Amino acid sequence: MAQQTKVSMVKQKVKAWIVEGKVLPGEKIYSENELVKMFEVSRHTVRQAVGDLVHEGWLYREQGAGTFVSNRSSQSQIQPVSSSGKNIGVITTYISDYIFPSIIKGIESYLSAHGYSLTFACTDNDPEKEKQCLEAMLNRNIDGLIVEPTRSSSYNPNLHYYLEMEQNNTPYLMINQYYPQLNPPNIILNDENGGFIATEHLIKLGHKKVVGLFKSDDIQGLNRMQGFIRAFRENDTPFFSEMIITYTTEEKEVTLLHRLKEILISEDKRPTGIVCYNDEIAINVLNLLRELEIKVPDDISIVGYDDSYLTEASETKITSVTHPKMDMGIEAAKWIVAAVENREKDTVEKRQKVYEPELVIRNSTSAILKQHNSNKHVI
Repeated sequence: MAQQTKVSMVKQKVKAWIVEGKVLPGEKIYSENELVKMFEVSRHTVRQAVGDLVHEGWLYREQGAGTFVSNRSSQSQIQPVSSSGKNIGVITTYISDYIFPSIIKGIESYLSAHGYSLTFACTDNDPEKEKQCLEAMLNRNIDGLIVEPTRSSSYNPNLHYYLEMEQNNTPYLMINQYYPQLNPPNIILNDENGGFIATEHLIKLGHKKVVGLFKSDDIQGLNRMQGFIRAFRENDTPFFSEMIITYTTEEKEVTLLHRLKEILISEDKRPTGIVCYNDEIAINVLNLLRELEIKVPDDISIVGYDDSYLTEASETKITSVTHPKMDMGIEAAKWIVAAVENREKDTVEKRQKVYEPELVIRNSTSAILKQHNSNKHVI
């Protein structure tokens, strides 16, 4: 049975459990080991199938706890967490996968401890869904809003909702990125420096031909790309054609990997290093390289971004740039509570907090000399 067929089989079985109600929203599914034995497939097949179901919204992961069934009927709807005290709205691009559960957990832990209820929603990085979320939040007369912007690299058609909140003295705070036209209070990561340290790591290991994969419809991607380019400049490393591949939200699944594959199958164009926009992309690239029988890090080194649970999800542990996740959520909640209660004036007047990223080195990267030697001396 082909690899992809096995993956599809596992996915269909798990989906059937969910549809038939054998596992309910919020319930934990079988462990990776149990699924391997149950379906008589490889660990890699199970990881890919579960990863696909997480991305598609059927499942969600909680770091250290396991994988759970999502509430698909309400994922893009407004979801109240509790009904006591004042109410804070939270809008993120996604809810149930990747780093977002950790951010939301940080927000919820602080708000709940201080007698606040939380109403959250997700936009799926779609401005029209953002509009719907904002209208619903305003109709609920929320006391404050924490929001992750949607497609922040271009003009957002929903700015008037935020201006309306300002007119009504409803505080709002943006996380991960922000709309520059509004210049709102924000808590972000220094993504330009993150892109720089990821790229410089490879250059210092002797890599001259490094390709960067960056999301172009969010400011985070553009800033990481800027750091990527700066690393070449500051290390006197020559630029080359096709060193940057950009993609939009819609192009993430197929178009990006198709473009990268065209480069990888050409030995003349093939890079020795790849810097990925985030760990999710890094996992997709790992799967593509495995399909092409290109070894990591022997043939190509890979760096991810966000230091998410995905860095440990594959046999190849991924070098990645850190993201504050839960701490960012807690800090955002602290700020919004202080703003709502008009206290801690110094805290509220600080309109920006910037986290400095670090690089966590794992075994997806190695020195170029080691790569060349491993290619020449095969026993």
